[in-house]
Amino acid sequence: MKDLNKLRTEDRAVHDWYRFVLSFPPHLVRDYLERFDVRPFHTVLDPFCGTGTTTVECKKLGIGSIGIEPNPMAYFASSVKVDWDVDYKELLEYAEEVALSTKKTLDENGFGEWEDLPLFAENGNSKTVLKQLPDERSKILLKNSISPRPLHKALVLLDAIDRQGDPHFQRYGRLSLANALVNRISNLKFGPEVGVGKIKDDAPVVEAWLECIRTTVRDIRRYRGRARIGSRIIHADARSVEDILKPGSVDFVITSPPYPNEKDYTRTTRLESVILGLIKNRHELRMLKQNLVRSNTRGVYKADTDDREIADNSTIRNLADEIEKRRIALGKTSGFERQYSRVTLLYFGGMAKHLASLRPALKPGARLAYVVGDQASYLRVMIRTGELLAGIAKSQGYNVTGIDLFRTRPSTVTGEQLREEVVTLEWPGD
Repeated sequence: MKDLNKLRTEDRAVHDWYRFVLSFPPHLVRDYLERFDVRPFHTVLDPFCGTGTTTVECKKLGIGSIGIEPNPMAYFASSVKVDWDVDYKELLEYAEEVALSTKKTLDENGFGEWEDLPLFAENGNSKTVLKQLPDERSKILLKNSISPRPLHKALVLLDAIDRQGDPHFQRYGRLSLANALVNRISNLKFGPEVGVGKIKDDAPVVEAWLECIRTTVRDIRRYRGRARIGSRIIHADARSVEDILKPGSVDFVITSPPYPNEKDYTRTTRLESVILGLIKNRHELRMLKQNLVRSNTRGVYKADTDDREIADNSTIRNLADEIEKRRIALGKTSGFERQYSRVTLLYFGGMAKHLASLRPALKPGARLAYVVGDQASYLRVMIRTGELLAGIAKSQGYNVTGIDLFRTRPSTVTGEQLREEVVTLEWPGD
């Protein structure tokens, strides 16, 4: 296996193709791969795959892996990021052709990269109107998340990406556009929650995209010797693992599930999901949220029943009661605040359902690492996520082998230091 300390200097490689803001770091994955003594003949599962931190690290080390992810944008990103079986020279040629075609179209219609653009451009006796998204797609975007001119150029570029070359290359082109949208083209800013920052009237769309493509090409060239290492990404719900994987097929689990808080994880990828056409309307957005473990009030629905999974867990029930009593005492009556206690029950119920569905897929002796964090988002009632998750796992027959402190971070609500921990488990077998 490649030296793990050397790999610490390569965190930016591959992961910069596209990644969630504030995702758990690659070096943490490598630490637990080393601690668990994972070898190339093993299989590692990440049931909350996100944009592929665990699966990418496994592939770099020659280890087979499986990722499960319900978010279509994150699923697409992670599946492309572990696909290194491509001629990087031909990919770069494709990108240069797309860039030239896009620039030509923009120039012909008076929409160059940095021109002072009106809302439409004169072109002889005709007018070229700025491209826009359909209304049903625009309505699910954060207002002002991207300005009209950069959006127009991004849509022209997307047309060129999809029109030219091998569909295999188009996947890299689309992912690089998603990366450029988030980091260079849009008005988004990231903190505890995604929001809108400084409004940019224009942005260098084509050049930003080309820069992302070139980074991708460098990474594929660096790791092309490991292109054949098995990495499979599955578009599915982590609460139904037993319906997805073969019994006894997983040796290790390394993952970072969502935490119970008010962060809407679908907003993190909303812009690129909509522009790439992966989410087209509110109905599809709702369907996406229903396939996620409930971790915030924006994703709670009347028909949700995951709380039944922990009906006999008095610790979590008491915690939910404390949140509800605090809400009543403070006179909080908004729709979101009324859901705080329920989302707490649904979150831990969803995690209980996940752990139960995971058991058949695990080999006896399988070792697991879950990266989770404390939360005080719900009326300043402390939620010790690691301790509670460990208790659920123990009740389901897992051995709790440790709760390791990963790092601390200040609460945005109270300023108190919250623990981020790695809950380590072992599955002894039935």
